[in-house]
Amino acid sequence: MRTAGLFDLQVNGFAGVDFNSGTLTAAALDEALEAMLRTGVTACLPTIITAHEHELATRFAALDEAVATSRLGPVMCPGYHLEGPFLNPAPGYCGCHPADAMRVADAALVERLAAPLRRPILLVTVAPEIEGGLDLAGALSRSGRAVAVGHSSAGPDVIAAAAAAGATLATHLGNGLPQLLPKLANPIFAQLGEDRLAGTFIADGIHVPAFALRSLVRAKGLSRTILVSDATAAAAMPPGRYRFAGMTVERDDAGTVRLPGGAGLAGSSLCMDDAVRNLVRFGIADPAQAVETASAAPARVLRAALSRFGSPLAPSSIAWTEDLRVAAVTVGAVERRFVDDGPRP
Repeated sequence: MRTAGLFDLQVNGFAGVDFNSGTLTAAALDEALEAMLRTGVTACLPTIITAHEHELATRFAALDEAVATSRLGPVMCPGYHLEGPFLNPAPGYCGCHPADAMRVADAALVERLAAPLRRPILLVTVAPEIEGGLDLAGALSRSGRAVAVGHSSAGPDVIAAAAAAGATLATHLGNGLPQLLPKLANPIFAQLGEDRLAGTFIADGIHVPAFALRSLVRAKGLSRTILVSDATAAAAMPPGRYRFAGMTVERDDAGTVRLPGGAGLAGSSLCMDDAVRNLVRFGIADPAQAVETASAAPARVLRAALSRFGSPLAPSSIAWTEDLRVAAVTVGAVERRFVDDGPRP
């Protein structure tokens, strides 16, 4: 089977490299992107998570310089995803994001961060229930950026208002939530039932168990399902400790990533080709449908933002083996062929 390349809308780091470090180099970025090519990813939005404004500026500056001066960044990174700091700071909703760095919604902050960058901030995740959240969703949408709902306690009315303001995505639906929620009037059902929102899912069997993911995707519909990795530096690496946005996170033998000693998740170690195979293995989609959720579907929901900022995706393709392994990949003028060197960590 031959398909378009995979497009990961949410990736915080990969293969030992933290995109949020503030000291990211072009060489390190190329190492991460080279490893991502092996997993079929030909385009991605490096994702910067919640931090104070000066930290966000430093992290974006380093990331943008690395993308501009690397070999693979210009062809594989059309822009960036800002996940926070406009999120719900309450326990459970904030996840591993530092709650003390969260703030009221402020479109001017996004513009200040974006102004010096050579690549655009294409996607922003917002909790629309925070002060100014709905106004921010509208302002971001009018600026041409894609808007996602995430780390949010919003119920059906606020979710509908966010979609009316221009939100088109739900960030890692089913996660960034406390363990205890109202039985029906909760953010999961509100986002599942809003047809103007496509849902992004971390299909590692950890963030959302397989049985629950089947239910969520059936409710949202395959046509509105997008796979993301939410990967950290622990992806494609052995168990151990890694850096993530000023924190230390720990990957265990099962691939779960947490703050050491913590119960909550802190990103993932998921590779996108594994996510595609998991969707098939879990009985949710056939191979062509699974690849669609990680290639054409994210490209479709980002199409307007990519066009608005003049940052098109490079032509890409993947040659898959019969057991859905990546045999070869092309993006732009870059071509890679792979031999089976055994399973990844």
